[in-house]
Amino acid sequence: MQDEIKKFSKKKILLIEPVDYNLKDLKERTKNFPNVIIEPVAVSDKDETLPFYHIKRSSIDKLKKHWASGIGSFNKDHILKHKSKRFKVSDEDIEEIEIQCLSFKSLVKKYSIKKIEKLLIDVEGAEYKILKSINYKEILIQSIIFEKKHFDGTFNMGSKLKEIKDLLIENNYELFDLDEENIIAKKIE
Repeated sequence: MQDEIKKFSKKKILLIEPVDYNLKDLKERTKNFPNVIIEPVAVSDKDETLPFYHIKRSSIDKLKKHWASGIGSFNKDHILKHKSKRFKVSDEDIEEIEIQCLSFKSLVKKYSIKKIEKLLIDVEGAEYKILKSINYKEILIQSIIFEKKHFDGTFNMGSKLKEIKDLLIENNYELFDLDEENIIAKKIE
């Protein structure tokens, strides 16, 4: 992550992180980058407080997956559906918290954002709500990278993904698969 931040050292970088232990780690890792702003919320399609589920800090070592700290969702079942032979997550590994959510529109307004060079969205299935809520005529977003594998439920891609692809194409984006899990949408100027 530090290498990516260094590439944009002359630009403002806004990072969103709702989970306390990840927030603490993120602040430590970015403390030498004055251009980084960290917002301790979740992003949704509207401003509200919602239950949010994430892997307990104490369960990360037990589960033996460093990436487990990055699995958080508004849907507890989404986390449980990650269970596999090598990732034995259970109810006891999941913590529920109440989290303040801001809409994309509210974040843009709060930070007076007019243009976004790179928007990276990996929100474990909430991509659809966020991408659908953006007014692409009001803000210039040059590129959007988003996870596609949970658009229509955990590990499912279907009509919601197609709807967002169509929306982006209608708003002059060209879409490319980065890999099996991610898409990049590049604004055609």
